[in-house]
Amino acid sequence: MTVRALHYVFKIADRKKSRDFFVNVLKMKVLRHEEFDEGCKALCNGPYDGKWSKTMVGYGSEDNHFVIELTYNYPINSYKLGNDFEGICIRSKDVFENCKVTHVGVVLCSGEMEIEDPDGHRFYISPSADADPIYKVKFNTPDIKATMGTEFFHILSYSSLYLIKSFLKQLVIIKNFLYSLQLEKIQKKMEDENQKILTSLKKLDTPGKASVQVVILADPNGHEICFVGDEAFRELSQTDPNADQILLHSIEKDKSAIYKRHAF
Repeated sequence: MTVRALHYVFKIADRKKSRDFFVNVLKMKVLRHEEFDEGCKALCNGPYDGKWSKTMVGYGSEDNHFVIELTYNYPINSYKLGNDFEGICIRSKDVFENCKVTHVGVVLCSGEMEIEDPDGHRFYISPSADADPIYKVKFNTPDIKATMGTEFFHILSYSSLYLIKSFLKQLVIIKNFLYSLQLEKIQKKMEDENQKILTSLKKLDTPGKASVQVVILADPNGHEICFVGDEAFRELSQTDPNADQILLHSIEKDKSAIYKRHAF
């Protein structure tokens, strides 16, 4: 089956701080911004029923770049980080030099620059170049054998999976494994192999945009993996030239500080 990687999701607590970090430090562009009045039916925004927003940021069109989704829940003022996510790796001389000038990162022995976003998510910047700068997402796992088990990954046809530093129990997944494909086939395979399905095939609506169908799975460590229909997603994910202004306007109107609470 033919699949492609789309994006990785972060939950953020402060849109202004996050927007400034991704745009001014990592030099990404705001690709689209969407507002929702109630929680996602597939729990895309987490176990929260209230108003939330989704902002896509990256180095180019979602058609040919791996990007980042910033999920913001209006009532939530902080999230506890687990130890599952290790970091996102970026190849960019421009971003590397920008981090040096702004003194926001630390240069490691490997030559990479390590920096954190306002919510504590790590990024590793390499002073080289790539047509698609985001080239690797790193995860931690307590059981490498289970995570890389042939049953699970072969079901999903993950052909570009690499393991490094196994003594640290660190799993590195290259972004060439992908997330858009024919959903009925992937759900049937998972059902036949008794694998964990978090959300069965479901249609999700976005106000004023295309509806998409998704299936959400979980790997042995509980990492959520969302698969989406390709054709509808390409329509939904078109870059909006006004996205940054829409985001800034939403930030300006946001009065949720008076009723925010910690995530549960």
